[in-house]
Amino acid sequence: MKKEVMEFVVYMIHACSQKWRKSPSAVYQILSEKDCISGYLIPHYEVLHTMSTQNVIEDIEEFIGADGGGL
Repeated sequence: MKKEVMEFVVYMIHACSQKWRKSPSAVYQILSEKDCISGYLIPHYEVLHTMSTQNVIEDIEEFIGADGGGL
């Protein structure tokens, strides 16, 4: 995986961590279980990294089928 893609994934884990009020490791676990990292963030990096953080978080929530509040 390219360095900039890895940095983006780590950044989004921490952004979700702050919004969802969960530890980064808990967010990583959720995203891994829902195949969000390898099934969404990495393959769509070229588009996602141009979007706002909030929009990507909303897309992640939609991808994993959560509303953010229930996480």
